[in-house]
Amino acid sequence: MLNQFVSFPEPGQMQALAMYDTNVSAATSESIKERMPHVLSVAGSDSGAGAGIQADLKTCAARGVYCSTVITAVTAQNTVGVQGVNIVPEKFVSEQLKSVLSDMNVTVVKTGMLPTVGIVKVLNDSLKQFPVQALVVDPVMVSTSGDVLAGPSILDILREQLLPMADIVTPNLKEASALLGGIKLQTISDMRSAAKSIHDMGPRNVLVKGGDLPASSDAVDIFFDGVEFCELRSLRIQTQNSHGTGCSLASCIAAELAKGSQMLQAVRVAKHYVETALDYSKDIHIGNGLQGPLDHLCKLKRNVHSSSRLQRFNPDDLLLYAVTDSKMNNKWGRSIAAAVKAAIEGGATIIQLREKDTETNNFLEAAKNCLEVCRLHGVPMLINDRIDIALACDADGVHVGQSDMPAHVARSLLGPQKIIGVSCKTPEQAHQAWVDGADYIGSGGVYSTNTKANNSTIGLDGLKTVCLASKLPVVAIGGIGLSNVRSVVELGPENLKGVAVVSALFDRECIATEARKLHTLVSETLKTTSAAS
Repeated sequence: MLNQFVSFPEPGQMQALAMYDTNVSAATSESIKERMPHVLSVAGSDSGAGAGIQADLKTCAARGVYCSTVITAVTAQNTVGVQGVNIVPEKFVSEQLKSVLSDMNVTVVKTGMLPTVGIVKVLNDSLKQFPVQALVVDPVMVSTSGDVLAGPSILDILREQLLPMADIVTPNLKEASALLGGIKLQTISDMRSAAKSIHDMGPRNVLVKGGDLPASSDAVDIFFDGVEFCELRSLRIQTQNSHGTGCSLASCIAAELAKGSQMLQAVRVAKHYVETALDYSKDIHIGNGLQGPLDHLCKLKRNVHSSSRLQRFNPDDLLLYAVTDSKMNNKWGRSIAAAVKAAIEGGATIIQLREKDTETNNFLEAAKNCLEVCRLHGVPMLINDRIDIALACDADGVHVGQSDMPAHVARSLLGPQKIIGVSCKTPEQAHQAWVDGADYIGSGGVYSTNTKANNSTIGLDGLKTVCLASKLPVVAIGGIGLSNVRSVVELGPENLKGVAVVSALFDRECIATEARKLHTLVSETLKTTSAAS
């Protein structure tokens, strides 16, 4: 039954800090243990990974929910159809269920392919022994391509044992018809009647999916909670890549319930999620058959275009760090993309888009254009502060200041593969950046600069202090140019990897020429300093 969820320490301080961190970590771990949403999928395995267990795993991952699995059958299938089904012995299904349910604090169970009467009985017994907060039943009987995955003998036990335990059941038109003895469902009125009749079998909520409803320009589903009907409509996406939509919808409902959503809200989110995935996936090509899979994470197309930047952060990329400025580009009559291209051609090794005065729509469009340039040359591109822009254009990461979003929050939003930099002026800030999971720090301003109002300087001594205290690679920033860059790089800390420049590049007539001069000077000085040490 569904329940409602409603300062850098001195050496002498390190022991106390360690004890504090241990206590906080223990409390945090306990808190996470209590609230971690967890879906268990009991379903068949799809070798083509478009439906079944694989679709459930990907959907839950996309919705930020942990998903464990109990496999009921192993299928040989692809985009053409199902070539074979190998049913897992009931005893082993029982062992899988006990292993997960007895240990892993499952919130919601979602069922898919249940190929035998015995497996349904095993599941029924397990849920009585290990109750969960909600049960989502997707009565899988026929695959999208028309292959039979469960025989008529399953229907009686579904009606008698599983549906009365379900918080929601999600049949498509064929499955609803089978549950009701083969009646035809051809209209929305038929779907309403079917939802009510299935509700009479015991589930607390019913969602009859009308994706195959003839003569409907929209994708219409009927939700019934035993009292009220709700008609849910979405755009009908014209695509052959619809394999696994039923599994994905049900597992998304389960994921949202595990996070604490009310039932109808969970259904609405799931319908929107599937619509979004269908629209994103409508023109991808995987396999040669007529039933292609979804891209559940909506990332495949981006990864095709960004394959040159799949490697992890390299500290040597900080050598010549170019930071854009819209006012300077306007002064010289250059677009951001043109300025970035010139900087890279001159030797810039990493790009940061810092566009404080640009409208969001214009910034996003410019970021996409700049990212194409950076991808072409294999140079990482970061966004200053704007996590939303970084996510929207799939930038390589972000750089945040002390008054911006904390690095650990940025990391949770962007994921482990993105680059995160933090502006730091003190050893305490450098230590916190390391604790928060940053990849590098930008330290300065070393010298005074006109590009950032009221920015205090730390000088060369301050830069060296930060470098020596930091466990992360450092790039120096602030008023650095050809006249003083050697003094900065000659400081000598091993983790000082380069310099970040703004006006020294972008407030010059020829960006590429200035970039070549700076790149050469920084490279040579770093080599000399390294050899001397």
